[in-house]
Amino acid sequence: MTDAPPAKPPRLSLIGPGIVVAATGVGAGDLVATLIAGSRFGYALLWAAVIGTVLKIALAEGVGRFWLGSGRTMFQGWASLPGPGVRVPGGERLNWAGIYFGVYAVIWGFVYGAAAMTAVGLPLAALFDGTGLALDLKTWGMIAGVAGLGFVWVGGYGLFEKVMTALVGLMFVTVVGLAVLVAPDLPALMAGAWPTLPEGAAFYTLGLIGGVGGTITTAAYGYWLAAKGWRGEPWMRVMRWDNRIAYAVTGVFVIAMLIVGAELLHAAGVALSGGDRGLLDLGLVLEARFGRPIAVLFLVGFWATSFSSLLGVWQGVSTMFADFVGFTRGRTEGEGGAVAASKGWAFRGYALWLTFPPMLLLFVDRPFGLIVAYGVLGSLFMPFLAGTLIWLLNSERVPAERRNGWVSNGLLAAAALLFCVLAGRELWSLATGG
Repeated sequence: MTDAPPAKPPRLSLIGPGIVVAATGVGAGDLVATLIAGSRFGYALLWAAVIGTVLKIALAEGVGRFWLGSGRTMFQGWASLPGPGVRVPGGERLNWAGIYFGVYAVIWGFVYGAAAMTAVGLPLAALFDGTGLALDLKTWGMIAGVAGLGFVWVGGYGLFEKVMTALVGLMFVTVVGLAVLVAPDLPALMAGAWPTLPEGAAFYTLGLIGGVGGTITTAAYGYWLAAKGWRGEPWMRVMRWDNRIAYAVTGVFVIAMLIVGAELLHAAGVALSGGDRGLLDLGLVLEARFGRPIAVLFLVGFWATSFSSLLGVWQGVSTMFADFVGFTRGRTEGEGGAVAASKGWAFRGYALWLTFPPMLLLFVDRPFGLIVAYGVLGSLFMPFLAGTLIWLLNSERVPAERRNGWVSNGLLAAAALLFCVLAGRELWSLATGG
């Protein structure tokens, strides 16, 4: 635990929780969406990636500011909102927001567990194909799930942060290295910073803005700040530094993948599969053009991207669920932050829920459809998070000097509107099969 913030500008060695939340939110599916946007429209949507980065900075900053300003976890904030609810026998009154989170976490966790294990299994199956360690996708997925469970079960936050930072380093070397390798067209790249909307690009633009590291784990940022030992007003400046650097790094990831899509796929007219499978297609393209070593390096980066998301959810959402359970059992408000450092039965139970029941879904004939289902469920959470942050950060739950100004309100409102549109699109596509 860090006892006090530095008086001087924060050192890079302090940065950590922001890297964790950003790395967790950027999954393989986000990289595929960016690749497809680059392959179809070149650099024209670069500006959308920049806007997406700014919106995610605003969301995570709001979560961090609520924790540091109020001393309450995000779940405690949701539980304090007025409205209908029910009283849990032997515990607290659970309002509509608490009920929503509890039901959502159970359903989403079951689907996400299978999707995450599938995503990590894909590059492992490709890497070891034709070797003595060749295993099928299901087996690699189950190994990945158990590995994630074992890691969060026994490892503390400090080790977790170090491993996540190392995975981000692998992602950075791979993704940015590929962008350099394909030699970006710098004038076209600069031109893409000016907002334009090519014909047929509207939904790709919304998806690109919404896909820069945005998942339920954005709400876990406050818990990771607590686990780091950052509590109270003195840490506000450090938190903002941490958050901006982390999402700037993810913005670089997205821009680098847009470059790869524009330079490697756009000119050649190469089409990728949807979902995480598209990264396997890219691996084949890279092998044909640059040779097997580059393809292997890319698959390692693909694995780092997927496994960092898995670890972040296994740790972060399990912590949030433990906070939910503790509240329903009558925990007093002042004990909320302590849940970030605890690993009680609720934390371990949810981590088990993420791991073993979803393995049944790995035997579905079309496992890649799970990633689509996860996207639909995931899209429902971000409007809820943005909307409740506007509510909480304009209320007396935080000191007057830490409430939203017009910039924060505008960015959070834009995020809420964007994610409502994306959620509606996902639900419409599901209903119509389009």
